[in-house]
Amino acid sequence: MLDAAFIQQCADPSLKPAIVEHFVAKAGSQDPLAVTVRSGNRLVLVPKPTTPEEALAVIRDNLGRNTVRVGITQYPAGLGIVEAGQLEPEMVKPCENIRMGTALFAKVFRIVMKWYGNPTAKEVMPQVMEDALIAWQTGYFEGVAVFRAEDPSEAKPLQPPQGIPDDRNEPAGSEKNSSESEVSAEPASDPNKASIRIDLTGIGGRP
Repeated sequence: MLDAAFIQQCADPSLKPAIVEHFVAKAGSQDPLAVTVRSGNRLVLVPKPTTPEEALAVIRDNLGRNTVRVGITQYPAGLGIVEAGQLEPEMVKPCENIRMGTALFAKVFRIVMKWYGNPTAKEVMPQVMEDALIAWQTGYFEGVAVFRAEDPSEAKPLQPPQGIPDDRNEPAGSEKNSSESEVSAEPASDPNKASIRIDLTGIGGRP
């Protein structure tokens, strides 16, 4: 489980800590140097990196001909990169990987939410979350390449779904609704600079 202070420092602020933990537990890795390589549906065996330099070498060797995921969030390594020489070592640094991965996952979640019609019914939210995780793992949702798709320009604050605990670390009496529905007038084309803010409170790990 990720440390709460680490999540607070590194994760995209549009995601509650419980969401980040659930996201990493279901679709990420506990190893910050983890590199997963796939050719279609086939897993490609690669040497296990022990240093950031080795991780980047594995990524470079496979980028462009295979699907490469890296780090704690299993971030899509080839996103926005034309050639392997453009790879940045920050990608395998835990905090930066969390920052990049959670910002991109927040966009994926918004895409799925928009497809569902931005529902507020609690019983719908676990399915939305599940579809968002599948979209993250496959890169697609309903035929849309979610990583390269435009960030939805409108979003509604989400209600905590039934069956999934709320963020219990929320201070009593805190004004957690003050910024839940803030929406930028312009969609973010860069997934790492998504400006739309959604409250995903409560979609944490299932009990």
